[in-house]
Amino acid sequence: MEDRDPQSSAAHPATRIIERLAWLEGSFVQGEREIPEEMPVALSYNRVSHAVMMASPLDLEDFALGFSLSEEIVRSPDEIEELELFTVPGAEGEPPRGVELRLWIGEERMRGLDRRRRHIAGPTGCGLCGLESLDAALRPLRPVPEGRRYTASQVQEAVASLRPAQALNRRTHAVHAAGFWTEADGLVAVREDVGRHNALDKLHGALAARRTDLAQGILVMTSRISVELVQKAAIMGAPMLAAVSAPTALALRMAEQAGITLIAVARDDGFELCSGRHRVVA
Repeated sequence: MEDRDPQSSAAHPATRIIERLAWLEGSFVQGEREIPEEMPVALSYNRVSHAVMMASPLDLEDFALGFSLSEEIVRSPDEIEELELFTVPGAEGEPPRGVELRLWIGEERMRGLDRRRRHIAGPTGCGLCGLESLDAALRPLRPVPEGRRYTASQVQEAVASLRPAQALNRRTHAVHAAGFWTEADGLVAVREDVGRHNALDKLHGALAARRTDLAQGILVMTSRISVELVQKAAIMGAPMLAAVSAPTALALRMAEQAGITLIAVARDDGFELCSGRHRVVA
């Protein structure tokens, strides 16, 4: 796996040390705890604001690329012409107030983004507005590649490889991780974030930048399997997704639609196959 430090630059510290008072064995004990930072991350395309996400301030270039791909704003990393990161400073001694990721894309892609923005426009604060927004949220997924078959022990190996690679979570016990495992190389890459969707977007960006074939391995995650994760996995072209918790019913239906193998409740002592069972053999 790549050799990397999850701590971001000095301008964007990924964690903070706080004083805490713990109740242990019948008495209060003073001490310290390391907790993850979380801040607004704004994404704009050709100077037009698009979204603001709450995220961990690390691997933000990976996040910008992965978000752009998973939202199908661009189809490949080559369609991002330029990417700049700007920090909004906080008060003296305080972390930054936020980060803006400014991306520049071609005119055709920008026109498509403008059309989408007009379709979902609605009353302030409505969330999903109208049939077009509902259609976008439940858009049909392209079938994933057939990929490879794995033994049950290989699935367990893939899942087990993620925990020791969670450097930030070891320090904070408060972030999710997304990783990609292959039979040939083991855990190829891992990304962490306070949000499970952000962690997967960051991983997507990191793997897309190196042109990794997602059909040749297994996505592993530390969270429950929500429909958004299935949608992102399908867009990535990943045939297998394994996580430590169960899927929602909608996530399972979407996985079956895309032909994704969902592996749930993946723990040291076993796992549950929810869809795409033909890719795992005893």
